Amino acid sequence: MSVVLSSGVAGQEQVLSKMDKLPPFSPVLFKLMATLADEDVSFVELAALIEKDAVLSGNVLKLVNSAYYGRSGTVNSIRHAVSIVGMVRVRNMVLSLSISKTWSTLKLPSNWSPARFNRHSVAVGTMADLLAGNLPVPYSEGAFVGGLMHDIGKLLIAIAAPAEYEKVVSRVQAGATPVESEQEVLGFSHPAISAALLERWKIPKPIQRAVEMHHSPDEADRRQMHLAHVLSAADDYVNLAGYAVVDVPGSEKADPATALEKLDLRAHLPTVIESFQCDFEAIKSFF
Repeated sequence: MSVVLSSGVAGQEQVLSKMDKLPPFSPVLFKLMATLADEDVSFVELAALIEKDAVLSGNVLKLVNSAYYGRSGTVNSIRHAVSIVGMVRVRNMVLSLSISKTWSTLKLPSNWSPARFNRHSVAVGTMADLLAGNLPVPYSEGAFVGGLMHDIGKLLIAIAAPAEYEKVVSRVQAGATPVESEQEVLGFSHPAISAALLERWKIPKPIQRAVEMHHSPDEADRRQMHLAHVLSAADDYVNLAGYAVVDVPGSEKADPATALEKLDLRAHLPTVIESFQCDFEAIKSFF
């Protein structure tokens, strides 16, 4: 049943009250999220967390051993995977696989595609992480999680207010932006809901702020590069590359690389795009 929405802050609170419909994080995912604020976590500790979930461990090893990573020998343990592929990349794999598994148990409206949502979220996280690694952006280590979680507010809106969400989708498909459409129908938009959820999950504040401002990054900081600028560019790139949550007419005719022109990547741009295509191609089949 859809909630009866009122506009503005009251409506946001009504949607956020449906948080209890979201399944709880697994013990592994909960602990992994907690490591985001702890830069001193060792690869041994990270591997030990992952190894507690046999299915998750198996999927990580399958991913690391896929053709896209070009390993000459078989990687047969999580510790081996972390030592070869790197702690950050393995952490990002685990977050992607765990989050998508968590959402898979939800009862969602018929016009919501979990596969599209998961692919979009992982793609934005992957691109944001690559961009942040090549730009002078504060708290670059939060780029992947920010990208992975930037649209979680859309998911909660779809759960809490499916009829209103359907109206939002219709407006987006007619050419309006998601934020414009949500403001029209709901009186608020998904970035605020996303940021509020991250606050309740105790995700670091720089990530919360970047997610809140990913559709208006200059409001986060006009003077210098902000993590919100990275999320915004990554989101635009992924949408133009054909992995939007909701298709926008005419977007297929645009070159995705134009979304990155606002960032000063210079000679790094071809490498970033090539790395994105490799990393995302490896993981997208899991969703």
